[in-house]
Amino acid sequence: MSIQLEKVKELIQLREKARLGGGEKRIESQHKKGKFTARERIAMLLDEGSFEEFDMFVEHRSQNFGMDKTKFLGDGVVTGSGTIDGRLVYVFAQDFPVFGGSLSETMSLKICKVMDMAMKMGAPVIGINDSGGARIQEGVNALAGYAEIFQRNILASGVVPQISGIFGPSAGGAVYSPALTDFTLMTEGTSYMFLTGPKVVKSVTGEDVTQEQLGGASVHTTKSGVAHFSAATEEEGLALIRKLLSYIPQNNLEEAPLVENDDPINRLDDVLNEIIPDSPNKPYDMYEVIGAIADNGEFLEVHANYAKNIIVGFGRFNGRSVGIVANQPKSFAGVLDINASRKAARFVRFCDAFNIPILSLVDVPGFLPGTGQEYGGVIIHGAKLLYAYGEATVPKVTVTLRKSYGGAHIVMSCKQLRGDINYAWPSAEIAVMGADGAIEVLYGKDIEEAADDKQKAEVAAAKKKEYEDLFCNPYNAARYGYIDDVIEPRNTRFRVIRAFEQLRTKRVENPAKKHDNLPL
Repeated sequence: MSIQLEKVKELIQLREKARLGGGEKRIESQHKKGKFTARERIAMLLDEGSFEEFDMFVEHRSQNFGMDKTKFLGDGVVTGSGTIDGRLVYVFAQDFPVFGGSLSETMSLKICKVMDMAMKMGAPVIGINDSGGARIQEGVNALAGYAEIFQRNILASGVVPQISGIFGPSAGGAVYSPALTDFTLMTEGTSYMFLTGPKVVKSVTGEDVTQEQLGGASVHTTKSGVAHFSAATEEEGLALIRKLLSYIPQNNLEEAPLVENDDPINRLDDVLNEIIPDSPNKPYDMYEVIGAIADNGEFLEVHANYAKNIIVGFGRFNGRSVGIVANQPKSFAGVLDINASRKAARFVRFCDAFNIPILSLVDVPGFLPGTGQEYGGVIIHGAKLLYAYGEATVPKVTVTLRKSYGGAHIVMSCKQLRGDINYAWPSAEIAVMGADGAIEVLYGKDIEEAADDKQKAEVAAAKKKEYEDLFCNPYNAARYGYIDDVIEPRNTRFRVIRAFEQLRTKRVENPAKKHDNLPL
């Protein structure tokens, strides 16, 4: 055998060794937990045969605690590039069978390399996290590695999409990289995120809590809002990441992919003409409205189980990706509160950063009252949503379906926050407040001075009708040009599509500045 063939054979053997990661026993242990290895996950995520791996032969450099005697090729993270639906992406996947996926200096260098390449090439970066945290044997070098990753997360924010998949543990400082990315997905029952684990919590606060109770997928998708998606299996989670990417562009200089549309743009849906109940206090389901107007009724919801009083997610109109923000009357009457404001503000800012037009479907009675909300800073959190809409320069179309009262009217992409085209249904009520509250303020004294309960009721009813005729309709706002048109509900899809087509050439720039001072 020639020397060259021997070297080729050596290369092939080294590649096989690297692909084994932590070895067959540890891979088997990973499988017994219902989890896949880093390379198996990447193979499921990317188009078949598209993965190009980097740094397969990297080894850690630690000499402490006998680490120099145990080394694995690749050192606990698999990195490289590939395609999803033919589009370039960069990916890193931590490999738990190698040192528990713990982060070393060399692992961070590998991750930083693909993040740097993603920035240079203008392509999304996907991180699959399954790590026990910093590699303790490397001390401050591991912490420095995390900080290098975080710095790149920050610089890449708003430049290329960043998606995190949590497919195992993510604890301590490791949680901050996912928190800095645009979307985070967790697997149910096998992933968790927290800054301090159950033992530390017990010693400091006395609370007895499991890993799942402290930082499982159900916690972060329903209570904290840290995670945007959860999946029952890893296969389902990876498929969801692929689907999410189909709605978003490669980078902040491009537009989302145009998808062929076979759903007629002038399709009428008569159910919309009757969906608003006669009683202003009776709910209806905003998902039905979204399903009736989006292409083929398809909608990819973000944060589905968190702050359910507002709905955010992606749909398509005539094949073009649109971010949808909609109040949900079926949950707390669609009222805005702290969590709903944060959820929607974050989504609006993502859409604006990546050139995705925004459709707002409005039915909001106001902000949630109470000491809990005020003490929690609902003012500052509501201001985040107001700020996000006012800052956004992408095409913005607003449709008011029913209630739009007070400060919540302003916050939900009103004309003065540079809403480009603002429509209303005939059932819309755009006013400072509802009729019941208004007549108490305006005519409370007149009502009280009435002779008896019967007369009080008559005066109240008359004043309520007077107020409703003046303000509880879309035409008062339309008179001032704050509503561009009052439209027939069943025609909403066509009007929205035509509005976005008109706005495709929109050009607006905000004043030059180093950066804004968002009310955090």
